Order: sequence, then C-alpha cells, then structure tokens
Amino acid sequence: MDDRTQKQRSASSQTSTSETSIWSRVVGRLGHGDIGSLPVLLGLILIAIVFQIANPNFLTPLNLTNLMVQISAVGTIAVGVVLILLLGEIDLSVGAVSGFSAAVMAVLSVKVGLPGYLAILAGVASGSLIGLFQGWWITKLHVPSFVVTLAGSLGWQGALLWVLGSTGTINLNDGLIVGLANTRLPVWAGWGVGGIVVIFFVVSSVLQRSRRARRGLPIQPSTSVLFRTILISAVVLIAVGIMSVNRNPRQDIPIMGVPTGVILLLAIIMLFSFITVRTQFGRSVFAVGGSAEAARRAGISVDRIRIWVFVLGSTLAAIGGILAGSRLFAVNQSSGGGDVLLNAIAAAVIGGTSLFGGRGSTWSALLGALVIGSIANGMDLLAFASSVRFMVTGAVLLLAVTLDSYTRARREQLGS
Repeated sequence: MDDRTQKQRSASSQTSTSETSIWSRVVGRLGHGDIGSLPVLLGLILIAIVFQIANPNFLTPLNLTNLMVQISAVGTIAVGVVLILLLGEIDLSVGAVSGFSAAVMAVLSVKVGLPGYLAILAGVASGSLIGLFQGWWITKLHVPSFVVTLAGSLGWQGALLWVLGSTGTINLNDGLIVGLANTRLPVWAGWGVGGIVVIFFVVSSVLQRSRRARRGLPIQPSTSVLFRTILISAVVLIAVGIMSVNRNPRQDIPIMGVPTGVILLLAIIMLFSFITVRTQFGRSVFAVGGSAEAARRAGISVDRIRIWVFVLGSTLAAIGGILAGSRLFAVNQSSGGGDVLLNAIAAAVIGGTSLFGGRGSTWSALLGALVIGSIANGMDLLAFASSVRFMVTGAVLLLAVTLDSYTRARREQLGS
C-alpha cells in the first residue's frame, strides 16, 4: 500500500471518527480549556436581551446601524492591537497616534488645501512612520514596548496639540473625507458586499479543510463546518437586511443601506485575517508570539517581524483615527484621547486575543468592539452616567482576562 493511499484512509478514518455531535465537541473543547468565542457570543446575546428589555429602541434598525458606525473606528484600531498582542507585546500609543494622524489629515485638507485623498494618505503615512520609529526602538535598543509606547502616548498627544495649534477644532468639509464613515451604499451594493463576505468565509473554510485533509492532519467534522457556515452566513445577511431597512419616513428619499465605515472595517478584518492565517508572514507572527527563541532557531527574522507588526499597528491606528474624524465631521484636541486606547485594547482582549501572545484572530476585534459598543450604546439610551459605563466595561475586561488566564493555565496543565 502506497503512502498516498494510507493518507487517504487516514483522513477518511479521522473524518468518520470525528463525526460526533456538535454538542459533545463543544463540551470536550471546554474541558480542555479551549472556549474560543463562545463567552463573547453569549455575552452579546445577554447584552442585547437586557438592553432591549430596558429600552425597546435598542434593537431597532436605526440604532443597530448607528452602533455599527460607532464601532468602526475602535474596531479598526483594535485589529492593530490584535496583531501586536499576537507577539506578546503591547502598544499604549494607538489612541494618541490615531488622534495625531487625524490632525495631520485635517490640517492638510482644511488649512493647506490638499485634495482629500492626499490628506488621507499623508495621515496614514504619519501613522506608519510612527510605528516604524517605535518598532525600531523596541527591537533594536531592547527597550520594553510598554515603556516606549507609553512615552509615545504622551509625545504624540503633545504633537497633536502642536499640529492643531490655537485652532483647537478643525471642521472637515472635504466630501471624500467626511464620506469615509458616513456614506450609505445603495441597497443592492450592500447585499453584494454581504454576499462577498459569505463567499469569502465559505471558500476559506473549504480550502482550509481540504488542505489539512491532503496533509493527513486532523480535520473538523463536516457537520461542524456546515453549522458554522450557516450560522455566520445568516448573521451577515441579517445584518445587511437590518442596515437596509428604510430609516427615513420620507418616501421620496431613496432607501440606503450599509454604511461605508462598516465596509471599511470588514475589509480590514478580512484582509488581515487572510494575512495572519494564509501567509508566511502571518505564521511567523504566531511563531514569534509563541516563542521568539524557537522562531529564531527556525530561521525567522524575529526583529523584522516585530518592526513590521508595530508599523501595521500604528497604520491601523491612523486609519481608525481618520474614520473617527470622518464620523464626527471634525478633529479636535481630544481626538484619540479619553477612552479610545482602553476601548481598543479591551475590544481585542474581550474578543478572545490572548495577552500572552501566539493566540487570537483579527475577527476578535469585531466581536470585542461589538461588546464595548453595545454596552456604551445601551447605557447612552438609558441615560446612564459615564462613570457607570466605565465601571461596567472594566468589569467585562477583567472577566475576559480572567477567562484567558484560566484557559491558558488549563491547557498547560493538560499538556504537562
């Protein structure tokens, strides 16, 4: 019997023995400390039920659409935080970088008079250069990322104030810039985007399963893959349907659908999901986060990976800051301040990315941002004070980190 036949029989045997019920697989994963995104999904359902009972407007199409637009900026920044956490590092400057980059864009657009696309590119480039500088400092001078990015948070906040000058607030008026987060796609285009997301996920799942089968690796049962595909497809299409509902009582105004800010967020998540899962660079990021020394012995350029990840993190922070300025039609001295940094880190961690490196997904940024945004949105509808929102968000973050620590200890215990 040749090796190819043995691999086929092995894969077939693995498939048949793994065709167990979804429930038993979930129980088994929980027992081994592999809880995945289950707590986040359950938390989102609980949040929706509680706030809908407290205020019937929470689950209306208008409010849910506004919620998705509100989380687009923080979600984008959180994707960059996820990449940095995968290395086992931290970046405390993403909030200040987002505000500074938005200020660069605003000044160039309004005061200098550059076209919108050039101002946007300059703002994004400023974030990339900051990431290159901080990543080089951390990697080459061996200064802890906590210290470098904490200093950067203070320094770039000062740079924001210097760039804005005495103006304080700059109102954005370029159509391209303000349309980044606020434009609504035609309904047909929104459904097209939803279809693309579903196709992307289906094809990605099928290719991953077939690739593992060809290599003789354990594969998920077809029932599990089918269930997950149907569930995610239903969520995406329902979301598109909700955002395509006519929210304007005037019948002479065309019904508009998915906001462009949401499209940009999903595009960024899908892009970096592909990069982290399907490319050599992404696998190197996970390897460095798991064990930098082992990655170095395997021939991976650890320094290069670290620098590039910090560049990407600051670039995504800049894009998030520009989206925030677009949504608010202005950039001011408080841009990127307040709770932006904490919400971005909280979104990444709450979504399931480990603080210890080597484990996580860019989709966790979306899940975590939904949790943070839902809590803020629901409490705003109930007119709760900001102090209550901060305390609740802090409690949720503490719970997420506790679960992460528990599951990590559980895996180490079972592996020993």
